[in-house]
Amino acid sequence: MIMIEKNLYALHTRHTSYVFCVMESGHPEHLYYGRRIHAQQTVMMEKRAFLPGNTIAYDSSFENLSLEDCCLEMSSYGKGDIREPFIETEYADGSTTADFLFESAQISETKCGLQTLPGAYDENGKSEQLKVVLADKEGKTKLELYYDVYEDCDVITRRAVFKNEGEQPVKLRRLMSMQLDLHRADYVLSTFHGAWTREMNRSEAVLETGKYVNESFTGTSSSRANPFIMLGRKETTEDTGECFGINLIYSGSHYEAVEVQAGRTRIVSGIQPKNFCFTVGTGEVFETPEAVLTYAASGYNQMSHQLHDFVQEHVVRGTWKRKLRPVLLNSWEAAYFDINERKLLRLAKAAKEAGIELFVMDDGWFGNRNDDKSSLGDWYADEKKLPGGLLGIAQKIKALGLDFGIWVEPEMVSVNSRLYEKYPDWAAAVPGRNHSEGRNQRILDLANPQVQEFVIEEMSRVFSGADISYVKWDMNRIFSDDYSPYLPPDRQGEAAHRYICGLYHCMDVLTKRFPDILFEGCAAGGNRFDLGILCYFPQIWASDNTDAVSRAQIQNNYTYGYPPSVLSSHVSASPNHQTLRRTPLETRFAVAAFGNLGYECNFCDMSKEELEAVKAQITLYKEKRELFQRGIFYRGRSFSDRDIRDSSVLSAGGGSLMEWSCVKKDTSEAVGLLMNKLAVANTPHTCFYAKGLDPEKQYHFYNRALKYNIKDFGDLVNTASPVHIRQDSLIQHLAAKWIKINGEREDYHVFGDTLMYCGVRLKQAFCATGLNDEVRYFPDFGARLYFMDEEKTR
Repeated sequence: MIMIEKNLYALHTRHTSYVFCVMESGHPEHLYYGRRIHAQQTVMMEKRAFLPGNTIAYDSSFENLSLEDCCLEMSSYGKGDIREPFIETEYADGSTTADFLFESAQISETKCGLQTLPGAYDENGKSEQLKVVLADKEGKTKLELYYDVYEDCDVITRRAVFKNEGEQPVKLRRLMSMQLDLHRADYVLSTFHGAWTREMNRSEAVLETGKYVNESFTGTSSSRANPFIMLGRKETTEDTGECFGINLIYSGSHYEAVEVQAGRTRIVSGIQPKNFCFTVGTGEVFETPEAVLTYAASGYNQMSHQLHDFVQEHVVRGTWKRKLRPVLLNSWEAAYFDINERKLLRLAKAAKEAGIELFVMDDGWFGNRNDDKSSLGDWYADEKKLPGGLLGIAQKIKALGLDFGIWVEPEMVSVNSRLYEKYPDWAAAVPGRNHSEGRNQRILDLANPQVQEFVIEEMSRVFSGADISYVKWDMNRIFSDDYSPYLPPDRQGEAAHRYICGLYHCMDVLTKRFPDILFEGCAAGGNRFDLGILCYFPQIWASDNTDAVSRAQIQNNYTYGYPPSVLSSHVSASPNHQTLRRTPLETRFAVAAFGNLGYECNFCDMSKEELEAVKAQITLYKEKRELFQRGIFYRGRSFSDRDIRDSSVLSAGGGSLMEWSCVKKDTSEAVGLLMNKLAVANTPHTCFYAKGLDPEKQYHFYNRALKYNIKDFGDLVNTASPVHIRQDSLIQHLAAKWIKINGEREDYHVFGDTLMYCGVRLKQAFCATGLNDEVRYFPDFGARLYFMDEEKTR
């Protein structure tokens, strides 16, 4: 709901209010963002009697007004506000002062969409939009601020459009999507940093004074610094306290700055201004990506639920928006580049027997692609590997009863390729200079409409050339020597942004042309995990790291801003290919199940016992698929916690447990994860705490009946064995084949309030004093899934 009363503007969602006014000077002043309130301008406005010392008076008509002393909806340089600016312009006379003042405002029940970028949408028509027009009369330019209210999700989005109505071009050196000025400064900023295979490490910074910047300068949203940030009070936890979540619907280089000055906090978010310069000619416009804001009064889980609802309802779209995702097997870690039809069909047959629904042929199927040094851009099947081409292998996979998917990397070109030989100027590179390579490939210049058309038509030919149900769209390098041969020298500051606009055009055309294909985004794992990609592709490969321990932390941190329904997570081999860590198969499954489940291992090399375990996992996942993919996700304890509710935490000096809950919206069913990072000696007692249940409902709480290999216990078996068993001997192998150790069973009928507030006191963990089926085998990297099903009481 949007309300305008004189100069007061109040944007209300179900539980929040965002309020600003227009001062007499014409500047929009931010008043409040937080719990829903009755907005009253006279109470909420700053009172000003005298100009603060050593500040600039706005002008002679407003001698007591310093813009540096205001909370504003947008800011610029030149009129006294020296904090982080919203906009930076350079006019034809070389001046950089901009002074945008209120001209008009309009409420619309129909969203005015973006022309060059994707944005949020509302298929039910329940959102409202406020457009505020500001004008710099001296510069003959206008700035339109758009506010969209998604009431049911407690989300507000912001963006800006710059218009040049003068006779001379204007250079935009910065234009943010969002500015939020808060009247307090006692916040903790959470950002999510990392690198390839170690994405989304949460970092916290206490904001006292100065400026903190979260940014990428890679041409992508980046695994180095995700565009999603959070602000919370020092006392905010997962379930208590105030917090804000801010994200950006953009896949390129981004910039978030949080500046604290004089007890106030300014936050800006938008396109990276470094090396950005966009010339806006007479009558032309420039639009920013859409920024997403949410406020929660009851902790980070509530904030996440609001963002999860928003992403699922207003970002993800198309045929696969609400469809449950198939369980897949990807050939990459099973074969890497060494693929052929015989090997793929053998793998696919094993996959079908295990219950897999979709078989994906990864890299190595095209051109002369036997490693990463050639062939990108030559999207023709290698008939030495695939005698019948894509059509032939697809038909054979489909004949097995599996859907068929492929891997592509459409934005890239290898220098060793026919495409590069024919069109070298289609690669983004500085003419006449050596190029810094990444993964032996170059980036196609998607600022060039000809290149966009090539990508669209080549991919259309590939996707229509066989019965393809799934496409993994990869992008394996960051930008270097950032230059578009298509653009003139004086417009190179536009190259990075025009690339992203060109990418979105390609994705938009292809997803509409092939609406039934399930597209998955990938960029060397999580190098482009953002809301812009999710506007076209309903799921993203979260990380090239498939190690369950690493993935537990990575996936946990993604869920602060993104729902598990957009996360792709796979079970892979042990030892893991990225860390060489050995983890139990059940742990790998338990972590991967909280998302879109897949497998990345060689079923042909698995033992019969392992294949039976995988088959049971897939059967279980299919039964609970809707819960895992569409349930309401709650974080509990994590590896980074120091939670005194568990003795192992204190003993280990940090968090050793990861705890998740996923609950159906009607609270009739839930599943929980409890994972152990490192075992701590003599810590037998552990609780599992559920979240999100109905306190008044009674649930059946239980775990799976699992059996364990005696090899896991080493020579401890000799304390119970009638004969001595030497490690790695024939006797041990034979004994392990026929003798299994029963795992503990948890089976209770209990009310939701007890499960959440008291928790379940689990059976004691192994502590070197004895073992039977009443003892929980919970070693390093152990995990349990716990199920909670509503019981109908009379």
